[in-house]
Amino acid sequence: MDQAELERIREQFDREVRTRLPDVPIERVEVLQYGDDPEVEPGQLLARVVLDAQGDREERARAFTTVHDEHREAFSELRRELNKLAVPVMLQFVAGGEHVPGEPQQMLKLGQARGPMGVVDAPGLTPVMARLGADDLQTLDTLITAGIASSRAEAVRWALARIRERPAYEQLRARTREIEDLKAQF
Repeated sequence: MDQAELERIREQFDREVRTRLPDVPIERVEVLQYGDDPEVEPGQLLARVVLDAQGDREERARAFTTVHDEHREAFSELRRELNKLAVPVMLQFVAGGEHVPGEPQQMLKLGQARGPMGVVDAPGLTPVMARLGADDLQTLDTLITAGIASSRAEAVRWALARIRERPAYEQLRARTREIEDLKAQF
């Protein structure tokens, strides 16, 4: 996406956030693209609202929960506005303030980025969360850039399918069944 279009989306999103949440203390509003944050996949944007939440962990969590509970409809309206864009956009609300490394950050991801043809979820698929290093992310992103997959999730499914196609995988499954049979005999 070119910088002028990204800046237009940033300004529009900032305006929408501040209009729909006029009484909410907001530290900053960001629209990030691939390369700005590891969470952002190629061809996707991340719209992040950082709430100004001060205090210790519990106070920030309480402030975050209060804002969420009082402005549920505004959060949904922002999600609907982002769905109108031609590019998939994740919407994320984060409790700002002083964050202690290693401490969980209060965060809400509202909805998910739309995949091809607006599909958010597919029947029969189980969500799995994985923490990947830079090399693994680069591998998945290369599959996306090459057109093999349209998202990191699809790239992981593609890679797993390639593993299942290997003859060694079927041998591994057979050995696993043998081990399970032996365990059952004990």
